[in-house]
Amino acid sequence: MLSLNDVIIDLGDFRLSANFNVPNGQRVAIIGPSGAGKSSLVNAICGFVDVSSGTIMLGARDITAASVAARKMAILFQDNNLFAHLTIAQNVGLGIRPALRLTLAENEIVKQALLRVGLAGFGHRKPGELSGGQQSRAALARALVQAKPWMILDEPFAALGPALRAEMLQLVAEVATETGAGVLMVTHAPEDARRIAQSVIFVAEGVAHAPVPTAELLDNPPPALKAYLG
Repeated sequence: MLSLNDVIIDLGDFRLSANFNVPNGQRVAIIGPSGAGKSSLVNAICGFVDVSSGTIMLGARDITAASVAARKMAILFQDNNLFAHLTIAQNVGLGIRPALRLTLAENEIVKQALLRVGLAGFGHRKPGELSGGQQSRAALARALVQAKPWMILDEPFAALGPALRAEMLQLVAEVATETGAGVLMVTHAPEDARRIAQSVIFVAEGVAHAPVPTAELLDNPPPALKAYLG
């Protein structure tokens, strides 16, 4: 269980409060207006942003002050964070060992991850030789080899066209199901939430609301969400 207990995030004049639980293995979309604090929320969960008060728990473990590396979360950002001078296999291998001194067994894990995301035979290429969709697949492969219990997606597929974005989200859902990982996914697109999320956290007016089943929330949105959806 991922729990945010009376969490307050202060960034300059901006304040966001959050008080909710997300069960292990749950796929949750985080939606809301631009500037509402969706990325600030996941950055606090991942450890990139400090919280002013409250606690963040993973099961019985308090991770409020834990380092990013200690939080057991695989993170996919919008720019994919691939290193241009490394091969795709090396970029994926960073998820296992930052020093890239991989054993034969670990190299096989990288190979299998690339196969799983549809990039078999692409390991020797550099990111610049891949399409945007292929780069997204490589970033997902790196998350896969980390074998973390949570995957955090901060709009990593936003630059992709609708069909390719849908394909990547389906791949994320499949990988999460296979590994048992929970997913927190920031998105501006309600259709993305309907596609893979079991529940939705709506962020607006300084509050990250507790998760609500996706269809229930989007079919009968509260006034603030209805205004956002247009």
